[in-house]
Amino acid sequence: MATTADELREEVRRRYAESARAVTDGTDGCGCGSGACCADGESDAAKFGEALYNAEQRGELPEAATLASLGCGNPTAVAELREGETVLDLGSGGGIDVILSAKRVGSTGIAYGLDMTDEMLTLAQQNARDADVTNVHFLKGVIEQIPLPANSVDVVISNCVINLSTDKPAVLTEIARVLKPGGRIGISDVVAEDRLSAKERAERGSYVGCIAGALSRGEYEAGLEAAGFEEISVEFTHQVADGMHGAIVKAAKTTQPEAKGLPVIVAAAEAGCC
Repeated sequence: MATTADELREEVRRRYAESARAVTDGTDGCGCGSGACCADGESDAAKFGEALYNAEQRGELPEAATLASLGCGNPTAVAELREGETVLDLGSGGGIDVILSAKRVGSTGIAYGLDMTDEMLTLAQQNARDADVTNVHFLKGVIEQIPLPANSVDVVISNCVINLSTDKPAVLTEIARVLKPGGRIGISDVVAEDRLSAKERAERGSYVGCIAGALSRGEYEAGLEAAGFEEISVEFTHQVADGMHGAIVKAAKTTQPEAKGLPVIVAAAEAGCC
């Protein structure tokens, strides 16, 4: 069982590499929400993956991109993307949200995808070519250290990835760093009810299954506020386990940042990391 941050990250990387290879090879893929990588039957399949995109959106995408969808929501549906904007997708996987974003922002905009898994990056690049979008750039890296300059992005999106990080304060700080003042986030993630302890979250599913590492609603709100965000909203959309929900997270980077100390968000880390 993974017990350190490095081991958890490697387990996540390995599971998502397997998912990318499964799509490429035409075998069963894996994603969030199962506790054992793959969705457990039709009930979980309706809570995670391509079912969360409407038919029109799926029609804009190569089949391999929809098959590689491992998320818990549809961030492009809530990010209100505009022509000419620069968008960054954290944990871009097979590229579904990057491709959809690229189409929304048009030829004058840019869509970046950041992923740490070589297999997913290769799949995403092929999917972008198949979708005939050219205003996309895929970057290799981790979401705790985003390889983009400060104040360079209008919108940050992410689909069921932040819960997988073992250093969530670093992720939120990095999001604030790369966003322009007034920039916004539209994130889909798994979020716990405030009543659940870290131990109770871990009992409902594994870290790599997007459950044990989830922040509570209150932790998410506090973390975003400390990182310099305002207009914060964490809205539950559908239940994925007892007391655990797919959620839409929205916020805007303050235009007048103040020096604030980040709170120690330890609950999720304690669930799967020493």
